[in-house]
Amino acid sequence: MNNSSTSPAVPRRRLRAELKQARQQAGLTQEAVAAEMDWSLSKIIRIETGAVGISTNDLAALLRLYQVDSAERTSELVALARAARQQSWWSKYRGSVSSAYFQYLEYEADASTIRQYEALLIPGLLQTEEYATAAINQYRGRHPGRSQESGGRLSPKMIKMRVELRMTRQRLLQRPDPPPLFFILDEAVIHRTIREEKLGRSQIDRLITMANRPNVTIQIVPFSVGMYVGMAENYTIFSFPNAADQDVLYFEGAQTAIFSYDESGEIAAYRQMYEEQSKAALSAVDSLEYLTNIASGIA
Repeated sequence: MNNSSTSPAVPRRRLRAELKQARQQAGLTQEAVAAEMDWSLSKIIRIETGAVGISTNDLAALLRLYQVDSAERTSELVALARAARQQSWWSKYRGSVSSAYFQYLEYEADASTIRQYEALLIPGLLQTEEYATAAINQYRGRHPGRSQESGGRLSPKMIKMRVELRMTRQRLLQRPDPPPLFFILDEAVIHRTIREEKLGRSQIDRLITMANRPNVTIQIVPFSVGMYVGMAENYTIFSFPNAADQDVLYFEGAQTAIFSYDESGEIAAYRQMYEEQSKAALSAVDSLEYLTNIASGIA
């Protein structure tokens, strides 16, 4: 198993943008490319959307058609194509989780900064194994491995596998250079946690441990704030080290998961929302004190 922290998501996204731009600069439509390459139209569409990879031979032929004759440029795109096809440690879970969750793992692994707001649950990167087991057991949705006969709940085997996956994700925190992680949690998340007698104390202790890490910032939005912007949202913003790679916005609900790629300015709006939520929340120092006080009051 490859435990590399890198994922194919970002190079695949960059490659599809580069190929689309090269086609447009060559003055070709997708239909014209399909005809010239003797491919189906759906193949070129899937390549440009990143739904499928592209072999080195196909890429070379495509670049000749697009009149990309720079050796340096060709080598760069071939390297992107190879990176986009690489296998990662989570590849073995592909058939056991939704495609959206699989894509989430890829972005999480390559992100240089992660910002997350949660109104309902402790974020996965901060969960204890016991909390993750309880949350995954209760969560329902249209994802692989759910039994309709059991009301949409996962089987014990699938719960175990997904807990394993969630705990393995947390290796991101053990990297020599882990990315900065920013979390804003509604106070309801904390109170819902401490109501779970068997796991509340250990999960609050976990939050305190994480909040003391230099790369982790946790802020709590107290009930005293009242209503505030974005309080009904649950979302994550991924930023990447290369300036050419735009941020990715992720939303999740019980039945849907949606990615946004800043084509309409939506991500900018959510960055602003995150800043406003951060101002409404307790500071990181005060949030840590809040969590410490909560922990001392749990038997």
